[in-house]
Amino acid sequence: MKADTLAEIIGSDFYTGVPDSQLKALCSYLMDRYGMDPKHHIIAANEGNCASLAAGYHLATGKVPVVYMQNSGEGNIINPVASLLNEHVYAIPMVFIIGWRGEPGVPDEPQHIYQGKVTIKLLEDMGIPSFIIGNDTTDEEVETVMNQYRELFAQGKQAAFLIRKGAISYESKRKYRNENVMSREEIIRRIVEASGEDPMISTTGKASRELFEIREAASQGHKYDFLTVGSMGHSSSIALGVSIHKPGTRIWCIDGDGAVLMHMGAMAVIGANQPDNMVHIVINNGAHETVGGMPTVASNIDLTAIAKSCGYQSAVCVADLKELDEALELAKSRNQLSFIEVKCSIGARDDLGRPTRTPLENKKDFMEYLNGLM
Repeated sequence: MKADTLAEIIGSDFYTGVPDSQLKALCSYLMDRYGMDPKHHIIAANEGNCASLAAGYHLATGKVPVVYMQNSGEGNIINPVASLLNEHVYAIPMVFIIGWRGEPGVPDEPQHIYQGKVTIKLLEDMGIPSFIIGNDTTDEEVETVMNQYRELFAQGKQAAFLIRKGAISYESKRKYRNENVMSREEIIRRIVEASGEDPMISTTGKASRELFEIREAASQGHKYDFLTVGSMGHSSSIALGVSIHKPGTRIWCIDGDGAVLMHMGAMAVIGANQPDNMVHIVINNGAHETVGGMPTVASNIDLTAIAKSCGYQSAVCVADLKELDEALELAKSRNQLSFIEVKCSIGARDDLGRPTRTPLENKKDFMEYLNGLM
C-alpha cells in the first residue's frame, strides 16, 4: 500500500511520532508533504510525548490526530492512553500507526522478539482495536476498517494500524545530511582508544553495532562493553547504576541525541547524584539515523548548557577530532562527572554488521568483567 494512499484514507492533517524503519515510507511522505511544520507534523521526544501532543491537537480542533511509532514505543503510551485518552477519562480519539518489529515468524533482532510477540496483546489490554496491514492488504480493506474506526472515534476511543515489514511504500526516497565533519564510527574508535580497559555502556542502534565491530577488528573481545541494543533512552541510567556501585572504576557511556531526548530526565538524576567516575558522551547528528535519518530537535538546543544546569561538573561540545581527543583526555584526568557532546555527520558504512553475540552472552561477559573491578 502506498503511504500517501494510507494518509488519504485516514484523512487527518496532524501527525506526530517517533520514526521507525518499517514506517520509513510514511515518514518520507510526511516530510515531503509537511516537512517540520508544527501545525501538521511534529517529531517528538518519545511516544508518550506524541500521544499528549496529539491530545492537545484534538482539544484545540476537535479533529482526530495520528501518532506513528515503532511497537517498542507501546510502553511509553500506556500511561497517557490509560489516564488521559481513555473513554472513561477525557475520551480523546486517536489513530496509532505502529511498525510491527519482531512479528512472530518474521526473523528480527533479539530486542524485538518479545515486544513483537506481545504487541497485539498490549493494544488489547489498552482497549485499542488494531488492523494489520500487510503486503497483500488492499486499499478497499483499509477504507472499510477506517469507516468502522470513525464510529469508535465518535465515542472518544482510539484505534491502530499495525504495519508489517515492507507493507507500505513511497516513491520518493529522502536523504538526510548535515554539515558536521566527524563520522560516528571514527568518534567511537577514538573513545575506545581513550577509555582503554574501562567499562562502557553504549546506546541502541548503529552506535552499538559500530562499537562491536571496532572491538572485533582490534581483537579486543567484548567484555568491556554493555550494548544496550534496545531500551532507547536508558543507556545513561544503566551507566549511572554501574558508576554508583563501581566507584573505583571510570564508566563511559556512549549515547545518542535521539536517545537523550527520549528520556532527558535521566540527565537531571545523573547530575543530582554526581558520580565522579562517569563520562557521558552524546554523539549528536541531529537525526534518528538508525531508522532512516529523520531529524531530531537536538541540533537546535544546547545540550552542554542542559548538562551544566543538571549538575554535570564539566560539559563541553566538540566539533572535530582534535577537540574530541583533548576532551577525552581531560575527562580521563578528572575525578568528576563529565559530559561531552560530539557533533557528528549522518551516515554509516553500507556493510555495517550487527553483534554476533547474544544479549545474554554480552551481559554475562560484562558482569564477569565488572566483578573483577573495584
